[in-house]
Amino acid sequence: MGYPETFEGYAVTDTNQWNTVKKIEFKPKPFGPKDVDIKIIACGVCGSDVHTVNAGWGKPDLPVIPGHEIVGTVVKVGEDVSSEYKVGARVGVGAQVGACLECETCLENNETYCPDWVDTYNDFYPDGSKTWGGYSSHIRVHEHFVFPIPEKLQTNDVAPMLCAGITTYSPLVRNGAGPGKKVGIIGIGGLGHFAIMFAKALGAEVYTFSRTNSKKEDALKLGTDHFIATYEEKDWATKYARKLDLIISCGNSSKNFDLDGYLKCLRVHGKLVSVGLPEEPFTVSPATFIKNGSLLGSSHLGNRQEMIDMLKLAAEKGIKSWHEDLKVGEEGISEALKRCHDNDVHYRFVLTDYDAKFA
Repeated sequence: MGYPETFEGYAVTDTNQWNTVKKIEFKPKPFGPKDVDIKIIACGVCGSDVHTVNAGWGKPDLPVIPGHEIVGTVVKVGEDVSSEYKVGARVGVGAQVGACLECETCLENNETYCPDWVDTYNDFYPDGSKTWGGYSSHIRVHEHFVFPIPEKLQTNDVAPMLCAGITTYSPLVRNGAGPGKKVGIIGIGGLGHFAIMFAKALGAEVYTFSRTNSKKEDALKLGTDHFIATYEEKDWATKYARKLDLIISCGNSSKNFDLDGYLKCLRVHGKLVSVGLPEEPFTVSPATFIKNGSLLGSSHLGNRQEMIDMLKLAAEKGIKSWHEDLKVGEEGISEALKRCHDNDVHYRFVLTDYDAKFA
């Protein structure tokens, strides 16, 4: 039938062939008074997409259309949608498309922690409608989870910020990253390269940890003040003991991850916030926490105001993702998923040329 009754997208239908997609037609959730229909023009490829389609985080509800770093243009608005969303406006959608917006958590601007949050894909709305991601022609979203894109930001540069960017920005601002603070970043990849740029833009002194020196030049270009190669620098944990106020861990693997060492680098009551989601758990000795009263936690995305503030900061500071563009479609998506899985990306993929595949 086609828009507005149905949308099209590229779906994974078999977790054993997780980087093979085929175009399907699907029905979006019923259109509501607060909904915005968006014609997609670009979508970033996230590590979460790979963990989902290859069942690394558990078997997905097949078929699944990934993608939650979405930029597009508004083509339809509900009768109660704010006047800031007009047909033709360029907007973004991240990794969340629903929450109750009424509970105490939501009213405290913590909608990303709402017990009833709805993920952008591989999830369900309360009415049973399935969510479908950004490897698609369109997406239908409640206006609360639609974000205006500043004019200064280029579409392909900004797309990865809508998940990877906000995932690092929120814990930085919530934990006081700024002038006079020393912030550590573990891992230089899709998340880590944003963490370095945003920590520096917020005014912090930045320490970047990586296993080898292979990404040192990149880290320096991104703005880090100090670089520590943990496999090559002996006694690094002792050298940097109690120096840092905050560490953001962007690591995607728990293999040979020296969590005890990183916690030793924190000042008394300093925090390590993990935003990467390895498929295997971390291990740590409880004695490590006692020595400096360090705290270990995590963070999930960021609220609406944090997203708006992040995009404004990126526009003001000229921050852009390091990305490679691939054309949406069977070949482009297959390559993006496979290379993302193999860590062969510098540092994000963005799917483009949507008009060529979706009439």
